[in-house]
Parts: sequence; C-alpha cells; structure tokens
Amino acid sequence: MLYRQRLHLVLLAALLTQVAVAQPARTHIIHPLKLEQVRVNDLFWSPKLKVWDAKTVYDVFDKLEGHYEPDLKDLIDEKTKLGRTRNAFLNFDLVAQGKKNTGSHDGPPWYDGLVYETIRGAADLLAEYPDPKLEKKIDAYIDRIAAAQAADPDGYLNTYTTLEKPTQRWGTNGGDDKWQHDVYNAGMLIEAAVHYYKATGKTKLLNVATKFSNYMYREMGPYPKKNVIPGHGGPEEAILKLYWLFTDEPGLKAKMSVPVNEKHYYELATFWIENRGNYGDKDGRYARKSDESYNQDHMSVFKQRTIEGHAVRATLLATGVAATALENQDPRYVATANAYWDNMIGKRMFITGGEGAIADGERFGANFFMPESAYLESCAAIGSAFFSQRMNELEADGKYIDELERVLYNNLLSSISLQGDHYFYENPLVATDHKRWAWHGCPCCPPMLLKMVSALPGFIYAYDTDAAYVNLFIGSQADLSVEGTNINLKQVTHYPWKGESVIVVNPATPKTFTVKVRIPGWAQKQENPFSLYTSSVGGQVSLNVNGKAVAVQPQNGYVSIRRTWKKGDRIELSLPMQPRIVSPSDSIQTIKGKVALASGPIVYGLEGIDNPNLNELTLPASTPLTLTYKTALLNGVNVITGQGQNKDGKAVSFSAIPFYTFGNRGVYPYKVWVPGL
Repeated sequence: MLYRQRLHLVLLAALLTQVAVAQPARTHIIHPLKLEQVRVNDLFWSPKLKVWDAKTVYDVFDKLEGHYEPDLKDLIDEKTKLGRTRNAFLNFDLVAQGKKNTGSHDGPPWYDGLVYETIRGAADLLAEYPDPKLEKKIDAYIDRIAAAQAADPDGYLNTYTTLEKPTQRWGTNGGDDKWQHDVYNAGMLIEAAVHYYKATGKTKLLNVATKFSNYMYREMGPYPKKNVIPGHGGPEEAILKLYWLFTDEPGLKAKMSVPVNEKHYYELATFWIENRGNYGDKDGRYARKSDESYNQDHMSVFKQRTIEGHAVRATLLATGVAATALENQDPRYVATANAYWDNMIGKRMFITGGEGAIADGERFGANFFMPESAYLESCAAIGSAFFSQRMNELEADGKYIDELERVLYNNLLSSISLQGDHYFYENPLVATDHKRWAWHGCPCCPPMLLKMVSALPGFIYAYDTDAAYVNLFIGSQADLSVEGTNINLKQVTHYPWKGESVIVVNPATPKTFTVKVRIPGWAQKQENPFSLYTSSVGGQVSLNVNGKAVAVQPQNGYVSIRRTWKKGDRIELSLPMQPRIVSPSDSIQTIKGKVALASGPIVYGLEGIDNPNLNELTLPASTPLTLTYKTALLNGVNVITGQGQNKDGKAVSFSAIPFYTFGNRGVYPYKVWVPGL
C-alpha cells in the first residue's frame, strides 16, 4: 500500500540519521501464502490435520465448556469443591449479566485468551476444511463474547478482572497484568477476530475486537495516557494484524459498526514494544513499577541482546518484534530480532526445538544450561517456531525454516497424542512416568497447537518479486504469482520418512523466474547454524530439473534455479535420510559425552517398552544404524535400530522411535540423550 511505503521511507530516513545501530539491517522480505492458496495432500501431515480438524478442535472447545472428566489431582479436587467442572463460557455469561466483583472466576485469568486462541486455530481450519457445524458452534460463542462486551460502555472485556478485580484494569491501582492478562487476552481476541473474518467474511467478532482496540488506544500510550505494556507477549503481533487487515482492505471499514483508524493500531503495537523498561520520568509522571525479565520489561528491547524470562512470553514478544520489522524495516527492530534469535538458537535451544530450561517461572536458563529434565513447555517451542517463520519472512534465509521444522516434527507433535485428545504441557528429554492429560489447570498448549498446525499450509511456500520459495517438504498444491505470471506448484513427497520430493512447476505461460529450494542444514552436515549440535549425515543431496543435475551450492539455505519454466517442468530433490548420531557442544555440561539419534528432521529416542536395558545402554560412535519403516507401529514410523553396549560391555540391541511418539503405548521411561563411547 502507498501509505505503508511512505511510512517505510519516513521511518528509515529518520532512523538512519538519528540512530546508531551496532548491527546493520539485513532484510529481504518474502511473503508466505494465504491459506486459500494452498491445498495439502500429504502422507504424513494430512492424516494428522484431519484428526485435529475433526476431533481436536471440538475436544478443546468442549473442554473449555466444562465437558471433561478430570484426570489430574488439582482438577479432581476442584470438581469436588465446586460440584462441577470449570466452564470458560460461564465467565462471559456472568459478565453479560452485569456481574462484577463476584470474587470467583472459572479457570485462570487467561481463560478468555484460550477461548480466543482456539477460535483463531479453528478459523484457519475452517478456511482449509469448511465445516458448517463448527462455524455455527463458533458463531454461538461469538454471540456470548459480544454480549459480555456490550455490558461495558468502553468496550472493555476481560472476565477475570471484571469478576475479581474490577478496579485494577490493565494491572493498575495495585494490580498486576502479568497475572491478570488483560492485554494478552485482548490481543488474542484481536487475532481471533482477524482470522475468523478472513475465514468466513463475518464481522461480528471483528467489531468486538476493533471496539476494544480503540479503547486501548485511548487508554495506553505516551503521557498523559497510561503507561501500560502487555504483561504477556503476543498482543504486539496481534494488533499489527488488525492494522494490516484494514490497510490491505480499506473497503472493509464501510462494513464495520465501529470507527476504524488503522494508524492507531500500528502506534499501539510499537508503543507496547518500545516502552518496555520505561517506568516514568524523574517527576514521577507516567509511572509504572519497575519490572523484571520474567515478562521482558527489565530494559529496553533494543538494549537486550539475549532472550530472557518466561519462555512463552519471550518468544511471542520476539515474534512481534520481527513482525513489526516487516512493516517498518527499522534497523533497531531488525537487529533486536536477530539478537534474540541467534541467542535462542545458538545457546539455548534443545535438540527437539524445546525452549525454557527452568520450571520456576517457566524461564529460559543461562546460555548452555540445558538439562535433560528441562521444562520445555509446548507453548514455548511453538512460540519459537512462529518467531522463526517471521524471521524467514524478514530475511529469506532457510536457516529459520530449519528451526521451524525442528519444532514441527519434534516438540510440537510430542505435545498431542496420536488420537488427538490428550496433551503434554512439558516435554522433557528424559522421564520415568511422563503421562499426557485430558485437561489441565492451565490448558494453554492445546489452543497454541491448533494455532500453529492450522497456519502450517501457509508456510510451505513463499514468494518475492522474482522467485518462488519451497520452504517445507509437504505434499501440496499452491497457486501464486511471480514476475506477473500465475504459477501452480505441485509437490509430492514421502518426507520425513524418505528423502525424495518432486515439485512440478506449472506457469500459465512459459516464463523466466527463479525457484528457490531449501536445503536443510542437517543435510549439509550442519546440525545447528551455531554448532550447538553437530552431526555428519551419510549420503549427498541431489537436485535435478527435468532429469538434469543441478549443482547443490546453497546460498542462505536455498538452491536458486533460474530458467524459463514451462508447464510440467519437474524439480527432483533427494535428501540423505540415513540415521545420524548427533553430539552436543562441549559447552553444554549437562549432556557432555552423550549422543542422540536423528534421521531427517526427526529426533529419536529410546522408550523402555522397546529397550529393557535403557539405563545401562551406551552407544558407540561407530555402531551401524539401520532405518526401517514399520507400518503397524504408532500410525507408521521409521525406527532406528542398532547395537549398543550394556554395563558389562556386552553388545545389546536397541530400538529408537521418534521423540514425538513417546507415551502413546502406555507410560514408560524414556530418554533422548544416551552415553556415548
């Protein structure tokens, strides 16, 4: 849009003359596809997407309504005390009735946000798999949400604060938004509204979210407004999406029942980011209490060079910083996003894509503090995946998709059972009795899972002015435009179980442009871009176009193929999927001397049901490894087998399965890292 272009030029001119930046901006913006441009038909992902669409989304909504049988002690005790299970929608109904300061609220303060996040994930699934029953169900929820907002003349909506702390909106007057989640819940409402509008064209929830956004803009900002920033990262990117929606669809304003000024939403997003660490002036005006790294409010984001605090809050704030950099290309934002990502991936990321080493505060630990029993909350890994995707969008570098993919095939998938209705909150790399639950006192992970998996089709491909990008190896078809020509891409693959993928390029007419195919780091003997982990895979990457070999010399993670493309041209990629042994950096003292197993993007581990000598096993570095696909096991998986040694030095067989499948055959001890020889 012209407005956006003018804004870029003004901001860049000002910043380049006024701001000294240690790290120059390095941007190459590419664009993921819209969901309606992609159709997934994949042997690995399609069966899972069908389970999540037909079962999981209903399961989460039903449990938010209170339809569950508790299987954890705190929820069993709660049911005994209340005589019923908690119901998130009861909170909205009470607020709609005008109830305030009742002293009780079903679920944690962020329960509203979990409703909104589930609506967002469900909306994206609706865009891919139309479901009138699900749409009707969501419309009924929206009616209840809108009724709750209508009870407040300002359009304010946070059921916990209204029912328990009505004089402490935004955590003011002695409150604490880190706990109340006023701004976080508002952000998730905005995001749900934008996604639901895009999926259905309906504006009722969008009106609710826009009215609330207008109120927040009146309340928060530079003095004399309130000095309020989100107690939980996430709203920054959410309100930016609202800005983008009205910027990209100016005609939408005429359909709204509330006023719209999209510039206000952008201003609020940048205020929330830039005002962290700013507690007021010397005269005590504009005061906010000095906060801490827990919610990334201990210093300016532009001075913070490491990713700190609560891992979910941190990764979602980082996603917002990267998303805002897409809009303004401000060198400060670009440098900050790079600093966070480099620190997270190079010094704090676990082999499965997990983030957050410390249970107390669900925090990142110090650099290289990575114990096997670490917390690794599902939401933190998924937050890091969203962050990596935004970084790829900002800089067109395949290393970011490598780390998105690491999360997708490992920590994300481990968070949900194969049946689609039991979940993990934590994903440690060693355990003795780790069991999935049907519902949780803080069930934030199932909605977060739905947000990511429903967005996944849009991340498979990307484009810029003269190139199409193949980011993920997922069977699919996509329609896009490059160099003014409409193009259909069709991908067929057995990934991640096999390394062969075929991409058929079908331009409307013969046209010269570039197709960029990502070559994963692990396939180039680069397990991690900062050598946090190292490995050596057997075999070579091969790439052919119409049967003729193309030199595999990736730049920024992609092989660029520029030619005059015509209908039916075939790109054939073969990646080496042989099992490999992964070693950690010596800087990671907690696992020094141990090794792990991987094949392609999937990390493997040993489960007690297959390995009776689990705690005695050592793994020689030279041991031959065999990869076998077993159709009847765990919905079909590759298994790595080989010979290790027991405590007496005698050879013993072992069998390793994908990390994400642990806990689907009962509760058994497991481990990912094994002592090496």
